[in-house]
Amino acid sequence: MIEVLYFAWVRERIGIPRERIETGAKTVADLVEELQRREDRYAAAFEDLRALRVAIDQELTDFSASLEGAREVAFFPPMTGG
Repeated sequence: MIEVLYFAWVRERIGIPRERIETGAKTVADLVEELQRREDRYAAAFEDLRALRVAIDQELTDFSASLEGAREVAFFPPMTGG
């Protein structure tokens, strides 16, 4: 079981801030593919991965990262400074 968090416009497109899911995904990319197949709202949120960042257990990583031992995955748009 893994906790998946969605922030900013990702949360708006999917319609929920978080969910716990059972997954057999080995990498973040595998998880994204599973989510995209769920419903159109997930497909829309993950349509352009270049517009997203990901963190595993609050550490920034990339979509090829392993999910082994992960408790939490968070998806969010890139941060901009001001």
